Amino acid sequence: MTAAFPNYWAIVPAAGVGKRFSADIPKQFHQLKGDLVAQHTLSRLLKIPLIKGIVAPCDPTSGYWSKVSAVKNPRVTLTEGGETRAKSVLNGLIMLSNVAELDDWVLVHDMARPCVTSSDIMKLINGLTNHPVGGLLTTQINETLKTIMPDNHVQATVNREAYRAAKTPQMFRYGILRDAIELMIQDQKIPTDEASAVEYSNHKVLSIEGRHDNIKITRREDLMIAEVILINQENERCV
Repeated sequence: MTAAFPNYWAIVPAAGVGKRFSADIPKQFHQLKGDLVAQHTLSRLLKIPLIKGIVAPCDPTSGYWSKVSAVKNPRVTLTEGGETRAKSVLNGLIMLSNVAELDDWVLVHDMARPCVTSSDIMKLINGLTNHPVGGLLTTQINETLKTIMPDNHVQATVNREAYRAAKTPQMFRYGILRDAIELMIQDQKIPTDEASAVEYSNHKVLSIEGRHDNIKITRREDLMIAEVILINQENERCV
């Protein structure tokens, strides 16, 4: 039985070093349209009044956080990150253990996704209101998909209709998500995202279609793409 009026919390892991980004500065602290990436991301989440608190597992001692004004908001808390994304998220869940109920909702969002819109976040929240487990934002695959052999030759062409690209936020019941991540860590498995951990515990995860412009900044050129997206979103007034 789920609570009639659950609370909503957010965890935004930011402890990674972003090896594919190839920079001395973590990608969340790079400039993007006049602010740092982390500022854009946290600001988007703070625009959702339903979210009571945001926990960012990270290196709280980093001096770069002083340049992120969003962390001064009383709804934002920095906590120590883990050596993997899953352990960082678990640290965030532990941080929430004194305030979150088992049936509360937890939205986990990538700090490197600064282009997420309020409309997408609310679509996820509204789409999962009565769901017992949770789900995630996904997008359709537009490109042709190939499976590649170890020698880089094409093995087969895959029917892309059966596939979706996983995005964030991903939103799950607090107790289910915590237990699922703990189980995978205990079994020495590495979840690629929160949904994969919940799937590992044999729960059914709902897919909700989101926007394609909710990109993840992975490489340097993604910053230029993200800037164009932010400008277009402002013109569209959907942020």
